[in-house]
Amino acid sequence: MLFMIRFAEIALKGKNKKMFLDRLRENLISTLGRHVKVRVEHDRLYVDAPDHEAFEAKRRISSVFGVQNFSPVVKVERDVQKIEEAIKELLNQHTPVSTFKVNTRRSDKTFPVKSQELNARLGSFVLEHFPEMKVDLHNPELEIGVEIRREGVYVYGERIKGPGGLPVGSTGRALLLLSGGIDSPVAGWMAMKRGVRIEAIHFASPPYTGEKSREKVLDICGVLARYSAGIMKLYIVPFTKLQVAIHRSVPIRYSIVVQRRAMMRISSLLAEKTGALALVTGENLGQVGSQTMENLNTIAKATDLLVLRPLVGMDKIEIMELAKRIGTYDISIRPYEDCCTVFVPPNPATKSRPEHMEELEKHIEGYWKLIEESVERVETIDVKATW
Repeated sequence: MLFMIRFAEIALKGKNKKMFLDRLRENLISTLGRHVKVRVEHDRLYVDAPDHEAFEAKRRISSVFGVQNFSPVVKVERDVQKIEEAIKELLNQHTPVSTFKVNTRRSDKTFPVKSQELNARLGSFVLEHFPEMKVDLHNPELEIGVEIRREGVYVYGERIKGPGGLPVGSTGRALLLLSGGIDSPVAGWMAMKRGVRIEAIHFASPPYTGEKSREKVLDICGVLARYSAGIMKLYIVPFTKLQVAIHRSVPIRYSIVVQRRAMMRISSLLAEKTGALALVTGENLGQVGSQTMENLNTIAKATDLLVLRPLVGMDKIEIMELAKRIGTYDISIRPYEDCCTVFVPPNPATKSRPEHMEELEKHIEGYWKLIEESVERVETIDVKATW
């Protein structure tokens, strides 16, 4: 089965376009398998997959960032009669429809028949051989596409929507602070849509968090890996000792802010080791009591890295809807605690200052040693996509 891949934003990249296309090609190969052929031809990519893998190939291509839309196509010679035969075969295989439209795109202007002339001729051909069908130029049930290119003519009957955006890995690498809740997986997905290669970091606090909590995070990474060329690296940080130390030494209303600052410090140290240039979080503005502008500023001051918060500007309903669409929602709502729900203060402080939190951190016995120990004991897992 041959697929024609279309892109949108990549076309605007000028002299850098080839770099983005090469990355998209590599991501398609990684997602579909090395046995699948992917080639670039001018403003299109073509995927040639075995016929028995056509359904699975459709599903996987639709998860690759950079793909605006795509079509299963039939390639024929640059001959009108051959095009007509391909359309007839297409309609014989297609679910019966009552209205249609022919849309010709003549990329190669040396083809002797102009687009509008060919539309009219092919439309007449369809009406002659399928008299039960009618032309509808505005809202057809089926749009028959014909693309005339130098190497041949491509005929198709459907356009399948892709996720759009930029190819993962084309704009840098970042660490996603993945809690296991609804928000952080969506934040990671949105960062990937901008071409960011995401690696996840999860803070585990056994025995307060159990094996089911760990499985939940692994399953979320399995879904996110679908959009990350089939694999995602996960770092699991042992956080119990540091979290308990914070809880014992810091006034309860400030504990969540100090805890988040510790996560930022650990993530920053890991980023130095892995080459990540930014941190991605599922934090929002005003969604919960601790996510005030003052607190977010205080938390961000614990790192020199760029902190990306893709969910700012979205409300909870929008985030939940997107989580359902990308496939993480049902996993995120499993009732297993993560470290962010352990020791949650009943009335967290809504206003904090970096210098005040630094003073509180000085009273945590062995604070910096516990941070370094957490980084040294990180567990690394390569999570493959679950389809």
